[in-house]
Amino acid sequence: MSGTITIALDAMGGDRAPEVVIRGADLALERHPDAQFLVFGAQERIAPLVAQLPRVAKVATLHHTSEMVQNDDKPSQALRAGRNTSMRLAIEAVAEGRADGVVSAGNTGALMAIAKFALKTLPGIDRPAIATFFPTLRGETVMLDLGANVECDAENLVQFALMGDAFARSVLGIVEPTVGLLNVGSEDLKGNDAVRGAAARLRGGLIPLRFHGFVEGDDIGAGTVDVIVTDGFTGNVALKTAEGTARLFTHALRTSFEHSPMAKIGALFARGALRKFRERLDPRRYNGAMFLGLRGIAVKSHGGTDAFGFANAIGVAIDMKVNGFLEKIRADLTRINVPMPAPQPAAL
Repeated sequence: MSGTITIALDAMGGDRAPEVVIRGADLALERHPDAQFLVFGAQERIAPLVAQLPRVAKVATLHHTSEMVQNDDKPSQALRAGRNTSMRLAIEAVAEGRADGVVSAGNTGALMAIAKFALKTLPGIDRPAIATFFPTLRGETVMLDLGANVECDAENLVQFALMGDAFARSVLGIVEPTVGLLNVGSEDLKGNDAVRGAAARLRGGLIPLRFHGFVEGDDIGAGTVDVIVTDGFTGNVALKTAEGTARLFTHALRTSFEHSPMAKIGALFARGALRKFRERLDPRRYNGAMFLGLRGIAVKSHGGTDAFGFANAIGVAIDMKVNGFLEKIRADLTRINVPMPAPQPAAL
């Protein structure tokens, strides 16, 4: 990483804040030793934690506030009454240019509402989208939207495709990601008007990305494409289904190795392979949902994660900055928003 990158941390967001946030920052410094942090929250709780971690103490600046967004706060309530909360102040640090990105494990709806209000959307983007990446048979795949927009039209889906493509290039390092629209079938006539309309635009050759076409539910785990685009309702259901299936599979594997003495002996011999399996599916490695489409970098950590997971969320924010995610989005939007020349009359 060239130069210093500053990340604003909502130290009071999450089930085990601020401990997880501060220890996560310490772990993040192992990969990003040049990072700096603006830490927002209750100083009487944060300062003793920072004092125990010399590496964090050198690069963290504490900003005290006694207010915080509660997990059950409505987004509108947090937006109106939460002007001095740790979440709001951390987001405003990005809006004011004092930080390069913000990471919070707090209330998702409140984080989206405040981030959209304070950071605004990029020119050409109507709605922000929530995106994340997860393991597949071929590597890792990005999916969006995951719940920010329950209903979408064709233009929204096209914008999501652009943002997902830029994210895959910036964070996953894929040079030319393939993009697919999640649908009920792969045939051109399948799906609703929004999906078919988006597909028609993406096939038209004016959108700067590699459009694969329609993909189905079983293509998600197969890794058929690098980016899967869908509306927030479908995306959230698909993500929760995948997470539940992963937990079911892990539980079934564990109980299978515990059901008899011979199975336990087999588990000892397979210990190395099981460790790799667990690491491959460890949700903490993929922690950090991104709010794409904003003028600043905002990353949502899972509220129940541990320090390792929070460190990965910080890493996502840093990677987005280092690899110029916002600049790539702006460049792509500029390319597709250039007015087309008027058609010339045919010669007689």
